[in-house]
Formats: sequence, structure tokens, C-alpha cells
Amino acid sequence: MTTHPYADDAMSFKETNPFESMMSRFDEAARLINLDPNIYKILRSPSREITVYIPTFMDDGRIEVFTGYRVQHSFVRGPAKGGIRYAPDVSLDEVRALAAWMTWKCAVVNVPFGGAKGGIVCDPQKMSIGELERMTRRYTAELLDFLGPEKDVPAPDMNTNEQVMAWIMDTFSMHARHTVTAVVTGKPIEIGGSRGRREATGRGILFVTNEACKKFNMDISKTRVVVQGSGNVGGIGAQLMQKEGYKIIAISEIKGGIYNPNGIDVNDALEYLKQNKTYEGYKEADFITNAELLELECDVLVPAATENQITSANADKIKCKILSEGANGPTTAAADQILYDKGIYVIPDILANAGGVTVSYFEWVQDRMGFFWREDEVNSRLKDTMVESFWSVNRYAEKHGVNMRIAAYMLAIDRVAYDLKLRGIYA
Repeated sequence: MTTHPYADDAMSFKETNPFESMMSRFDEAARLINLDPNIYKILRSPSREITVYIPTFMDDGRIEVFTGYRVQHSFVRGPAKGGIRYAPDVSLDEVRALAAWMTWKCAVVNVPFGGAKGGIVCDPQKMSIGELERMTRRYTAELLDFLGPEKDVPAPDMNTNEQVMAWIMDTFSMHARHTVTAVVTGKPIEIGGSRGRREATGRGILFVTNEACKKFNMDISKTRVVVQGSGNVGGIGAQLMQKEGYKIIAISEIKGGIYNPNGIDVNDALEYLKQNKTYEGYKEADFITNAELLELECDVLVPAATENQITSANADKIKCKILSEGANGPTTAAADQILYDKGIYVIPDILANAGGVTVSYFEWVQDRMGFFWREDEVNSRLKDTMVESFWSVNRYAEKHGVNMRIAAYMLAIDRVAYDLKLRGIYA
């Protein structure tokens, strides 16, 4: 295999480094579409990386200084778009990778945004609401010059939610001296959020999984599903899939999961988790580890937790027919070939979980025109987008003889590169 002229480090990277893992796929797709080396150089690098230090008054009167990041990967197709996560292990490499993924994700579903991502190194589980609010507002204030409806539009991500978005919107609006609802998406409906946004990522996973089942003539009522994750993606996705007729046989959260080959009542299990903060002790299913959950025999596996869950160490033990990636980067580049050789059909993250950014786009549009759609309209538009995008990627895969992930990257890079050529290089 010949590498792209500029892919000098494509074949040697630490498997679990999210940026290098993403770039290895980018390099392969760039080579396959014969991407212009000059365009390659531009798309390989983020437009802007911002590091801020966030002094925050803690409840006990001391000041803690948190480190925050915002990486804006591309503005070629429109304003940058991407979530903000709060976690102790947030790193610039992770945020950089997620920003690039957002560029490709938006392009795959043909949404007119570029990619961005943000994060703060903190442990939100150990912080009060007041501490989180003060940290969020100072982070927003540090980034005022870089955010805005036409510049960069954040959204919720890991450990952030509607309330965090409301604080960001309010802080930005106070400095703008007027209310700017379109500066973030994923807001409460009462202050400019979109109906259907909270369920959008899980609903998008449902739509693309339905199409994959059609492709393989699988009866949904006999399709066994394993879901890793019980949050906005995994939990809601599992609820929607069960309502559609899928049999959910396992679901997990960070401390472990539950398994019942005869099926789990997802609503009941999630209520138990809400009350007990763990699945341990749930009497309707066996308690298992997340590692065991991933290796269960099933028809559809939905990793909807975090990065690097399926690696070269466990990929040969995965026993599903369809892998529908709810999380960003749950499968490493080194694991891709193993899964492909096993005949597992992977619906990649930049397609499978793009329902969230699609409805974020709808929210941005509604905010800008001041007119809001009914939930059934939002869901119908989302279905149209996800179904069309699934078959576009599938056709690309069949035409070029590649797996779905590389096909998604090829389609996305092709679209961004085409727009970049049309715009030209300002230098």
C-alpha cells in the first residue's frame, strides 16, 4: 500500500490516541480519493486551537484554575459546530480529534457547518451547581471573540447538558447586550431549544440501524441488541429501539451493565439506575462488566459510551452482525480491519451518531428565523437526512470496495475539499 505524499505518520501511531486514530482513517480516505496534496495539508490541520485558564471561585472560598480548550477545525462549509465536554481526562489531542470528526460528521449528513469541539479539565461529579455555573460562565467569557451564530456554535457533550448551554447563551447575550439564542444548541425549549433535540442522537441511531437491517433482510422483532451506555445516547437509543420492536438484551453504565438473553424492560432498568445510581442489584437481569457486555453474542451492538472501547485487544471477540457506533471514536483504527475481516458491518460514528448535530442544525435554523417546528416535523426531517446519508455512504462503500467508515470519510472529505476548491485559498 502506498501512503499519501504527506501521510508521514499515518502508519505509526499509538492506537488509543484519538487524534492519530482519526488521522489514520483520514489519510487512507485521502489516498483513495486522490486528494490534492495542497488541500490535504489544509484539511489535516485545525484552523484554530485555543487554550484558556479559568479562575473559578469554589464554594469554600478558594480559587481553582481550570484548563479549557476550544478547537475549531474547519469553517469551509459554515460556522464551526461541536460540543463541550467536562471530564478529568479531557486533553487537547482528544478535543482536536473530536473537532475534526465534527467536520466530517457535518459533511456526511450534508449540514452546512464546519467542525469544532471544546472541553474543560474538571471532575463535574465533585462540583456543586454554583461552581459549575461560575466555571462555565468564565470559560464562555474567555471565548467571546471566537463564538457566535456565524462563528462557532457549541452544544452539549459528555457531562454537559441543557442547563450548561443556557449559562453559555446567557453569558454571551449579556456581553452582546441582546439575547442571542443561536449561539448554542441543545438549549431548553423555553429559551430557543428545538423539540426532539434531546432524543436526536439516539433516534438517529435507530434510523440508520433500521436501514442496515433492511439491507441484510433482518427481522427487527428477532434482532437482539446490546447497548453500552445509558445516557442521552445509549439510554434514549435503547428506549427508542425497544419501542420500534428490537429486543434489548443488555445495557450498561460506567460501573457495569445487565444482561438477560430473553430481553430487558429498558424503561424499568433506566428507572432502577436513576434511583440506585447503578445496575447492581437489578433482579430482572444478570450484572456484568462493560468488557463482558461488548463481547456478548448479539445482532446489533451499540457502543454509546466513550472512545476506545473496541481495540485490537478485543475486536476478535466481538460477536455482532451490525456495529452501530453511538459514541465518538468507540472503535480504534487498529480494530477496524479485524472487524472487517470478521464480516461485521460497521455503521461509523460520523454517520450513526450524526442525528444530534442534524437536529442542532435544525435548532440553529429555527433560532435564526424565530419560528419553531412541531416535534413530528423535526423527527421527519431527521429521518429523511439520516436515511439519505446512510444509503449515500453505503453506495460509496460498494462503489469503491471499502468499509463503511472509510466510505464515510471519503464522502465527507470529498465534499469539504470540493467546497474549499470553490472558495479558493486566501493567502
